[in-house]
Amino acid sequence: MDRVQSRSGYQGNSVQDTGISGNQQKVIAGFERLWVWQKAHQLMLEIHRIGKALPSDERFRTRDQIERSSSSVADNIAEGYTSYYYQDKIKGFFTARKEAGETQNHVRAIEGKGYVSASTANDLIGRYEEVIKGINGYANWVRDKRGVKR
Repeated sequence: MDRVQSRSGYQGNSVQDTGISGNQQKVIAGFERLWVWQKAHQLMLEIHRIGKALPSDERFRTRDQIERSSSSVADNIAEGYTSYYYQDKIKGFFTARKEAGETQNHVRAIEGKGYVSASTANDLIGRYEEVIKGINGYANWVRDKRGVKR
């Protein structure tokens, strides 16, 4: 199936191989259709895998911080998407954007401490830049849509 990606962050393809057999289908929340949420969620999973490989003395410092901020990106996109009021939507998206920036900073920190390579850090930071651009695009789409009178 073709994937449709727009400035708004919406991705038209919602049918995925879920591994569920029979007549059971995976229920997809609305925010899960957003490519920006999908990308943020995938990055969060990767950050958590990296966090597990950090030394135990970093458990309550760097690991906790990077895992929390990476989780907050997808969490706040979902929260913004499901908010009813415009200001709550925008607040969620902009909080997600700040958390993405914080995660980028934590990635640089673990690179500086020698826990990940420069290429891994650059890849993660670049992918978070895509998420930030997607958040901006989706927030702009919501803002533009709000201005439309029906």
